[in-house]
Amino acid sequence: MTSPDDYTALHESAVIGAISARRQVAVAGPERAAFLQGLLTNDTASLVPGHGCYAAWLTPQGRMLCDLHVLESGDMMLLDVPANDVVQIADRLEQFHFSEDVQIAALDTLRSVWVHGPSAARLLGYEEYNSWAQYQNARVEFAGASVVLARIDQLGVPGFVIYADAQQQDEVSRAIAATGAPRADAQTLEAARIEARYPVFGVDMTSDTIPLEAGIEDRAISLTKGCYVGQEVIIRVLHRGHGRVARKLVQLQVEGEAPSSHAKVFAGDREIGFITSAAKSPRLGPIALGYLHRDFLIPGTAVEVELGDHRARAVVS
Repeated sequence: MTSPDDYTALHESAVIGAISARRQVAVAGPERAAFLQGLLTNDTASLVPGHGCYAAWLTPQGRMLCDLHVLESGDMMLLDVPANDVVQIADRLEQFHFSEDVQIAALDTLRSVWVHGPSAARLLGYEEYNSWAQYQNARVEFAGASVVLARIDQLGVPGFVIYADAQQQDEVSRAIAATGAPRADAQTLEAARIEARYPVFGVDMTSDTIPLEAGIEDRAISLTKGCYVGQEVIIRVLHRGHGRVARKLVQLQVEGEAPSSHAKVFAGDREIGFITSAAKSPRLGPIALGYLHRDFLIPGTAVEVELGDHRARAVVS
């Protein structure tokens, strides 16, 4: 059940907690930017030290292999990826590595601690970083440890992530908690994530997803960079198809209860989509993310969602 106290702290001060499990891969070497430029959807070649971006890695058919937070530190690029896929991603990067002067390694001993809320930067002792752009990052001192701090908003409030050695993770978490920030329960983070329409790979995006379907193109795809794997599909949809895809991820407000993931969505007798994640928001009530057929995407459109042995009315938000 969503915690009203955690929900209030998230929006008025700060909370600790990750919306999904992530791990990291390091790509070092003087040709790292050019190497990743040919693989990822966003413009890594233009990144300067202390900056970064969100990106996706696609198959030649334009389907997602994973999503990534990319941080350029000056001596390497840190790739923050879904935890379950970290070994596969590192191995696949090696398969694409031919003559480029790069070194690739999964960072088994690195861990991340996430803090969300309007007071996050102040509680971390770096209030001046409230003005940071998305993915801006720096190596700083925190709780007696040398860590990497990055600005990544995910829940509709300012967000920061601290990357620290695994042996220092608990100490970092305790130091943040000592400032008064609670460790938010998973249900509260999930409700805030769905409110913010922030999809998670492995939940709302899978290996069957085209980024345009998930609505992440504005922050994940560069339309001015050179070629990358899967670009032909993306460009064809954007230019020839005018951006129209067969389905799209939307937010739904549901009457009654929050549906289960994979619950079917109907318009009359026609099955038009399915739910990927759902929660009960203290502000909005039952809400969900789900894919709907492109004919039912207009805000205010009424549909029906499976709730066990019956259906509940829902509205596209």
